[in-house]
Amino acid sequence: MEYVSRVPRPPLDGLIDDLYYLAGAPPYALLTLPAAPSPLLVLNLGTPFRIRGGAEVETAEYSDGCVVTTPTRAWEFGYPPRTRSVGVHFKPWGLAPFLPMPAAELCDRPVPVEQAWGRPAVAELRDRLATADGPHEMLTLLEQELRRRLCETPGLGLVRQMSSVIAATSGAVAIGDLSAAAGVSSTHLAQRFKELVGVTPKRLARTHRFTATVFAINPAAPIDWGDLAGGAGYFDQAHFGHEFRAFTGLTPTRYVEVRRRFLREHPGHVLDGWPLPAD
Repeated sequence: MEYVSRVPRPPLDGLIDDLYYLAGAPPYALLTLPAAPSPLLVLNLGTPFRIRGGAEVETAEYSDGCVVTTPTRAWEFGYPPRTRSVGVHFKPWGLAPFLPMPAAELCDRPVPVEQAWGRPAVAELRDRLATADGPHEMLTLLEQELRRRLCETPGLGLVRQMSSVIAATSGAVAIGDLSAAAGVSSTHLAQRFKELVGVTPKRLARTHRFTATVFAINPAAPIDWGDLAGGAGYFDQAHFGHEFRAFTGLTPTRYVEVRRRFLREHPGHVLDGWPLPAD
């Protein structure tokens, strides 16, 4: 697969981790994406893909793309044999200025991009992207569209500041300390987070702690799960295992088995590191 990524220019760089272009044959038809503190917007330029937002959710087909705020559980992404898309990995608070609805409405509920931006506008943008001269021009067009849609968002400064503290501590900060430092009640802070991030500060902190812990795992080396859980601040290994199943749908040992399968079957693949084969 071809993957091209870049960080946008200010002020979008304060909202977005990267813009990306992805095309080619996926390593697996069905991938599991563990929960991560990263809202996502995808503009599809190829055959429709399919998403299931949880084990109890019906699989849905997306032709124009999708948008979803910070997920709280693993979700399945079904690729066609050949895929082509551009997308945005947002910072936890970064999607809010581009949405016409509260972020909580899209938490674990991916919706078509047209539901957020309108069918005519999305169709016109997809046409321009499809006829662009290569990935770099496509990312420039996407960045221009995002700059055009950027809106002032009340409360964003507060949420951004507190989210940055959560990220800097890998989720280890006490939420009560956050609200005290912000000079607001814990209820007010939670409401703002749900409105602009989609989840509460406590849930975001859990997600940051989990992802930091998982990225520290070397699947090619022996793993002491007790040491890993204790070092990450989990109460005990049982609590760690519960979090693992909640965020990935897998036990820790099964997760490593699946990661090793990816490394074995597709060494050095551009998608290696977070998605997991689900087929």
